[in-house]
Amino acid sequence: MSSGITKTIPSSQGVEALEDLYNGKLHEFEFHMAGKPSKLNSGDYVYTIFEDKLHGRLKIKELISGHINPASGAPRTLIMVKAPGERLPEPLPKKGHRGTRYYDGEDWPE
Repeated sequence: MSSGITKTIPSSQGVEALEDLYNGKLHEFEFHMAGKPSKLNSGDYVYTIFEDKLHGRLKIKELISGHINPASGAPRTLIMVKAPGERLPEPLPKKGHRGTRYYDGEDWPE
């Protein structure tokens, strides 16, 4: 299993936001996480959730701490991933799995 985190792509961003992570349009992408992640490292993965389904994963290339959330003023870490990522042939259900969570990759096929 490959550890990392899940990130939910908001439905308001549309399926295009999800597709761009896997179709070759992007070479890297920036996610963010509140505070300083204690269990996340370069080489781990960000697993993407869209409409309650696990769609794919992207390898983390760098964690950049010391940033501030402009809306709340709270500290956050930028998570830079390599794109395009790996896509599942068929999305897996992840109902109720929203936001950011640590994830051990248990559902990812080897």
